[in-house]
Amino acid sequence: MMVQQTTPEAAVSGVTTAAELNVAGTRGPSFGEPIVEYLLRLGDDRLILGHRLSEWCGHGPILEEDIALANIALDLVGASSMLLGLAGELEGKDRDADALAFFREGVQYRNALIVELPRGDFGFTIMRQFLFDAYSVVTLDALASCGHAGLAAIAAKSLKEDKYHLRHSSEWVVRLGDGTEESHNRVQASLNELWRYTGELFERDTIDEAVAAVGITLDRDALHAKWESIVNDVLQRATLTIPEKTVMASGGRRGRHTEHLGHLLSVMQSVARAHPGATW
Repeated sequence: MMVQQTTPEAAVSGVTTAAELNVAGTRGPSFGEPIVEYLLRLGDDRLILGHRLSEWCGHGPILEEDIALANIALDLVGASSMLLGLAGELEGKDRDADALAFFREGVQYRNALIVELPRGDFGFTIMRQFLFDAYSVVTLDALASCGHAGLAAIAAKSLKEDKYHLRHSSEWVVRLGDGTEESHNRVQASLNELWRYTGELFERDTIDEAVAAVGITLDRDALHAKWESIVNDVLQRATLTIPEKTVMASGGRRGRHTEHLGHLLSVMQSVARAHPGATW
């Protein structure tokens, strides 16, 4: 499975131009209407992160947490199913959520890079989950009142689950950061590694501008400020240090992914591709 790779050092300016979006090889096939692209971004984030969390099933540090991570993974995949289902409906090509999840190539995925990184140790998983949960809560909260009725309904339903996810990951970040010397060092190292991937979550581009026509208008600067407030509060209680400003990694929204996505998709899509059209 071919996945165009990007490097962690790939800088972003915060705004992606139309010309950049249409450079051959940087984006993969277009899905037509901007609203479809927008929904794929939301759905792919949750699908890929849900799969990463599912890799902990049977491997959690304690039985209770093993079950918790599996349930959060199911919540994420469920939200993804609704978002991809709506994307397929609006695309109008008779592709449902399963078709979009299991029969696209890597360059056609629109997830942020942070969710496709390998699961790492428990501290890495928890820190990534926390950073994404905070982003997801502020984003879904804004989308729940957007002008697109279908997306607003999905956002309102998913927001209830995501608030629990954020509480769960926040508590673990504090427990690990303010715990033993080893747990503190591990989760700090995870934060240092993940921080350069957070900028992509708040990028603006022509897709964001285009979906304003259907009532989706998010102030990403305001969302970033809310996210920072949540993150700063939890990290302070966890006695963790926010990394120095660094060059942010980017590319996932345009189909430019790390090699890790290709490996993930080869596992995630294997059954569906081996038995296309099968039902259970």
